[in-house]
Amino acid sequence: MSDRVQSRLGMSGRGPSVGLRPLLICGVAGGPLFTVAYLAEGSTRAHYNAWRHPLSSLALGDHGWTQTLNFIVAGLLALAFAVGLRRALRPSGGSIWGPMFIGLWAIGLIGAGIFLADPVRGYPPGTPDRLPNPTAYGALHDLVSLAGFVALTAACFAFTRYFARSGERGWALYSAVTGFAFAATMGLSSAAFDSAAGDLADLGGLIQRIALTVGWTWQVLLALHLWRAAPGRYEQPGGSHAA
Repeated sequence: MSDRVQSRLGMSGRGPSVGLRPLLICGVAGGPLFTVAYLAEGSTRAHYNAWRHPLSSLALGDHGWTQTLNFIVAGLLALAFAVGLRRALRPSGGSIWGPMFIGLWAIGLIGAGIFLADPVRGYPPGTPDRLPNPTAYGALHDLVSLAGFVALTAACFAFTRYFARSGERGWALYSAVTGFAFAATMGLSSAAFDSAAGDLADLGGLIQRIALTVGWTWQVLLALHLWRAAPGRYEQPGGSHAA
């Protein structure tokens, strides 16, 4: 492959170019950093139950700023990764929907940090399982979070189509399974948080963590996949397909 074509791909003969490398690193780093941060925060909060309470509840209380910062940093890293995806896939014609949905997922994370969630499941202590009337900030938090979850699901299916068209059946299948699993577990966790009582109500936090682990793992592996891709792998004749 000529140097000119490799340059158009944003890749050198040994992998991603220097300009693309930091953006792909953001895609690799975001999930693990976010996960380590919320695990550390949850382990230090009195009366916080990781099986029962959502991650957003960590943003409430005296030390809530740490989870707020966690949301915003994770969102900024995902946004940088979306830019990297567009640059990496542009020459193949696959640079529209997939990166756009990752960008919307990133904006959802940032919005979840800006707008505090309402108390739920009795955390912080002294609050009810559910507020009778949601606050404006709580409603906005739920809205941007839902938009982010839908966007990540859509990104999985956009890349399912892209990888299927480019002949990468393993990645197409993995992206499809991730999309279904993420949507199903997120929906189940939402149902748990809305439940009045019962076993499901006590497992909402755990199910949400499973969902986020599924989604973040997909993003990390996608970033690594692009990092390791041979030059020209994503350049398809005619550039007719788009993620």
